[in-house]
Amino acid sequence: MTDFALDPRLAADTLAVRTLALCDLRLMNDARYPWLVLVPRRAGMVELLDLDDSDQLLLYDEVRACARALQTVCAPDKLNIATLGNVVAQLHVHVIARFRNDDAWPRPVWGVHPAVAYQDDIAESLVARLNAALVALPMGSDSNSDPC
Repeated sequence: MTDFALDPRLAADTLAVRTLALCDLRLMNDARYPWLVLVPRRAGMVELLDLDDSDQLLLYDEVRACARALQTVCAPDKLNIATLGNVVAQLHVHVIARFRNDDAWPRPVWGVHPAVAYQDDIAESLVARLNAALVALPMGSDSNSDPC
């Protein structure tokens, strides 16, 4: 859709990863948690139910692929997948790799501590590894260096 625009808060808080068939895939700029945000490129979407049936299925496929990529790259103890929208109404899905030793465990990551921005080289490395894992699915990619 030509009238789609990324919410300014999502744009400010995230880094671009890649464009998927339906979603813009972004990395939350908080180095404490490997945290992906998928934003369907459809104007006016607030709830999952706002998407048509085929887009709902495509969104699920993209969330699943991104969750697998995070598992492959980061080997988390748990994945959190959520659509909240209480602060940013634009439909978006969070896929967060969680670790028993992370700053917020076992609580949700929202509002626990201020974000810690990635160093440029660490963010670039993580984005490259996530992209490689997405391309390599279903088998995945390597998972042996920081920040995960």
